[in-house]
Amino acid sequence: MYLLGFDVGSSSVKASLVEVETGTAVASAFFPETEMPIDAPQPGFAEQQPEAWWKNACLASKAVLSKASVRPEDVKAIGISYQMHGLVVVDKDLNVLRPSIIWCDSRAVPYGEKAFQALGQSRSLQHLLNSPGNFTAAKLAWVKENEPGVYGKIHKFMLPGDYLAARMTGEIVTTPSGLSEGIFWDFQENRPADFLLDYYGFDPSLIADIRPTFSVQGQVSARAAAELGLAAGTPVTYRAGDQPNNALSLNVLEPNEIAATAGTSGVVYGVSDQAKYDAQSRVNTFLHVSHTEQAPRYGVLLCVNGTGILNSWLRNQLLGGSISYAEMNERAAHAPVGSDGLLCLPFGNGAERMLENRDMGAVFHGLQLTRHGLPHWIRASQEGIVFAFYYGIQVMEQVGVGLKTIRAGEANMFLSPLFRDTLANLTGAEIQLYNTDGAQGAARGAGLGLGIYKNRQEAFNGLKVTRTIEPDLRAQEGYREAYERWAAVLENVM
Repeated sequence: MYLLGFDVGSSSVKASLVEVETGTAVASAFFPETEMPIDAPQPGFAEQQPEAWWKNACLASKAVLSKASVRPEDVKAIGISYQMHGLVVVDKDLNVLRPSIIWCDSRAVPYGEKAFQALGQSRSLQHLLNSPGNFTAAKLAWVKENEPGVYGKIHKFMLPGDYLAARMTGEIVTTPSGLSEGIFWDFQENRPADFLLDYYGFDPSLIADIRPTFSVQGQVSARAAAELGLAAGTPVTYRAGDQPNNALSLNVLEPNEIAATAGTSGVVYGVSDQAKYDAQSRVNTFLHVSHTEQAPRYGVLLCVNGTGILNSWLRNQLLGGSISYAEMNERAAHAPVGSDGLLCLPFGNGAERMLENRDMGAVFHGLQLTRHGLPHWIRASQEGIVFAFYYGIQVMEQVGVGLKTIRAGEANMFLSPLFRDTLANLTGAEIQLYNTDGAQGAARGAGLGLGIYKNRQEAFNGLKVTRTIEPDLRAQEGYREAYERWAAVLENVM
């Protein structure tokens, strides 16, 4: 008996097959092997074709079943994780009306800011726990004003994971957690935010039917089953945004538990039992996947857009792809803590919520042509990413999320010893790395949603710590001094 999880990222779609009894992943696959394109028709725009997500999901699904020699009928449930804050709009026949406006697109910033001022900052923060900002609601407002012909044909708007599920089942549904990610949820009224819909002039019928995060949300149709290589009738029983799902995959479900990722973007995600907000919306509060009215759980999310994409840019553009990431890490180790005064502000991937939606670009500061070489460039970049994390973590602490242990999958930037050590030594937190990923988390979520797993202990059987990084208290002073220099440069640039 198996569970199938999908993780729809902006780079690829990954699928993992988890065996129920052992809780281990028996096969994983991702497509495409090169990164999916992101279109930028204008500065600040970022779009993808939802059809590409579907095609790659079909390829990944067939690949994992083939690798594991698993029969389609042995897959008992499907879970979906997806890139947050994206917008997909479809007509009544589920035809996509325009490319998806994805998470790192910053065109809607003025629409969110205007709504924030018009609705009143106090009202917005008390009810939405966020500014409308550059989230899905503001993106839909951009379509309404700039593409009225498209807007007039919209039957439903969806998040990326809602779209993938709809292609599987033919049913258009969403979740409270998903709506909160799009800033459509009224936390005080515990329902969609009517006052926000009224302000933007959105018909409430545009919202998909709402289902619990862990529940049967539809069954795979015969047509979709043929494309996916699955059995018709297989239920979809879980969906969540990539960061709440990453927390789930790491068994981060209770207050003051922390999850982190450092892929294209970097995220620190903490769980709280209190509906608190940052007055400047530098970090954002959403409904966590484990939220219930009886036991409220909120996810506080810090996002740094320019994380792994900066490392990738260095390798592919500056170095022409001539060395591997492992070799980059080795070279960076030859530079001292603080990179001998070379500092990097890693904000080169769109408007940063942590910087109050400024799109300031990446900055290298203090370059000395007679002292600095490639090791300094690489180390400054990785330190800059960690410093950006720490800058936001201090805001999270103000919202009431404690930091003692950070859990992460052993992947992406967490494969770098320099990155891991810098984060542990600067924060003073123990880092625990696990043998999991978002697709495996989605599979486990599917098991919980179908009731195959009766509790957390069963669901996370097979989740193992692969590496633990303890902070070196003797080294903290040097990292803190480097961070203070970095923070001073950031304040001057802002």
